[in-house]
Amino acid sequence: MIEDQPPTRAATLRRPVTDDESRVASRHWWDLDADDYQEEHGAFLGDVDFIWCPEGLREADVRLLGEVRGKRVLELGCGAASAARWLDGQGADVVAMDLSAGMLRQAQQAADRSGVRVPLVQADALALPFATDSFDTVCTAFGAIPFVADSGALMKEAARVLRPGGTWVFSITHPMRWVFLDEPGKEGLLAVHPYFDRRPYVEQDEDGVPTYVEQHRTLGDRVREVVEAGFVLKDLIEPEWPAGHDQIWGQWSPLRGRLFPGTAIFVCYLP
Repeated sequence: MIEDQPPTRAATLRRPVTDDESRVASRHWWDLDADDYQEEHGAFLGDVDFIWCPEGLREADVRLLGEVRGKRVLELGCGAASAARWLDGQGADVVAMDLSAGMLRQAQQAADRSGVRVPLVQADALALPFATDSFDTVCTAFGAIPFVADSGALMKEAARVLRPGGTWVFSITHPMRWVFLDEPGKEGLLAVHPYFDRRPYVEQDEDGVPTYVEQHRTLGDRVREVVEAGFVLKDLIEPEWPAGHDQIWGQWSPLRGRLFPGTAIFVCYLP
């Protein structure tokens, strides 16, 4: 049984990791951090809402998924599944999926609070437990993609479970953010990392075992992954920091957000 204690941050570095290392680290990390994450960000995300990014862009306002009523929708890396519950309220037939049992526990608690329940599935985004052509829409807001070593394979899995004409929309940290220190203040305006260094950010314990892994790809890499999976890229959205939004989320802040983008949202469809 996993003890209720904060994840270990013994050392940080940039180094290659395997798919298995990424999977084990991500599941362990989010199982341990789920309660703290939800306590810190739950009020911003809501129990029944679809927010694409720390800039506060709502699906209710931008409708990147188009009409979802009557559509079969999969949310990857759903976390506490607030987006899936919002989609349910729009008339979609939704499945919410995450690798972490801890995050799915938070999803169940949010369902109890809101009274809105959607199917919850624990699974690996690189091996989706769904038949080919199962969904009309697949989406994720900062889920799964940054935490797998082979994100190109994830794109192909999304394409496999989508029906022809289906929609694939995902948000990630904007790749240019990797150039800067991961800080919300003035120190976060200093460019220190090469943009083309694709080695992941790794936190590891005293034995060298990864405890947290986050992957970096350039914008061009992401476009190639999308195209190689068979998708057509319809739009690439870089949300601007909205006036009056003063909330800091990790490295996202008004200071940085008004100077350069923090999020990239890819809107794709399968021909």
